[in-house]
Amino acid sequence: MSRLVPPHGAPTLKPLLLEVAARDEALARAQSLPRLTVSSREKGDLIMLGIGGFTPLEGFMTRADWEGVCDGYRTAAGLFWPIPITLSADPARADAIRVGDEIALADPEGGALLATLKVSEKYAIDKAHECRSVFRTVDEKHPGVQMVMQQPAVNLAGRVQVLSDGGFKAKYGELFLTPAETRATFERLGWSRVAAFQTRNPMHRSHEYLAKVAVETCDGVLVHSLLGNLKPGDIPADVRTRAIAVLIENYFRPGTVLQAGYPLDMRYAGPREALLHAVFRQNYGCSHLVVGRDHAGVGSYYGPFDAHRIFDEIPADALHTKPLKIGVTFWCYRCNGMASDRTCPHPDADRLQVSGTQLRKWLEEGAPVPGEFSRPEVLEVLRKYYGQGRAKASV
Repeated sequence: MSRLVPPHGAPTLKPLLLEVAARDEALARAQSLPRLTVSSREKGDLIMLGIGGFTPLEGFMTRADWEGVCDGYRTAAGLFWPIPITLSADPARADAIRVGDEIALADPEGGALLATLKVSEKYAIDKAHECRSVFRTVDEKHPGVQMVMQQPAVNLAGRVQVLSDGGFKAKYGELFLTPAETRATFERLGWSRVAAFQTRNPMHRSHEYLAKVAVETCDGVLVHSLLGNLKPGDIPADVRTRAIAVLIENYFRPGTVLQAGYPLDMRYAGPREALLHAVFRQNYGCSHLVVGRDHAGVGSYYGPFDAHRIFDEIPADALHTKPLKIGVTFWCYRCNGMASDRTCPHPDADRLQVSGTQLRKWLEEGAPVPGEFSRPEVLEVLRKYYGQGRAKASV
């Protein structure tokens, strides 16, 4: 019997990606179905449904699910879920689709078929209400709000059969692991207490410190990097994961860290997204999630520790995966090492705290980066990327 946490809301994983023989048959049949091209965010959600990352969901949410998730973190069936998983179509396209129809869902990049959907409901939503619930703002400068407000007006609900991994395996190889694969790896390594470290950025010294605190607490750490779309200016996944790989190779004990990636786009939903990260990390087999100061945040839309507090506001039995709440981390020149606001008694003047924005500015300008902020091997990967960008800009 496995000692790992069970999947969310189910005794076993529920991947919706068809087995090869059934997939070939379904793909051939799907060629003749009405076709809807999904958005990048919807593609990521589909692939997560396919690999079992969104266990136990069986497709895109109904209006009752949407309302329950927005207002009370629960689907109509009572499943804890923090962010709506929905599919949209413009009114003209939706008018041509009847409840009961089966349609094919196509990749926004290239048009390959990703899935089929059996439409069970068509409905409109109050987009501003979703934004206030999920993002705590309707400010359209917020990238998540932009995503919702720009989506088509009609939602389509229904069960899906997933036909593809969206090209993630071909692009990322062994880095793209399914929940079944991470669970098998944890079992092989003898891990039962596993902390997930969520990242959409290269890991600097503070991130390294957080991951090592988790290693001290658990059997091992899954450094889980987002492979989907980010906001403009963020560092691409292939560069980020190379930078993470050299950090793990040079500064972590072998057998304590597994790096993998997952296919979602960032929503930048702060506290709500921290809960979503915990939900699907439970499916990946993680008992804990490292939650930092501004988990999944953007700008100043969320308070410094709102992502910590939200775990105290949900029912105790909502999740098996629990937060590892860690405060602000930094290099302290008087401590002469990494520290946090819970361990260091010294004033801000003795601390090096640098934002990702400042790091990107240094790299874009070719300016020196303090060694106390980032490891040299990581900076070498990042400088090469930014150097290429400067070279292209000068051509």
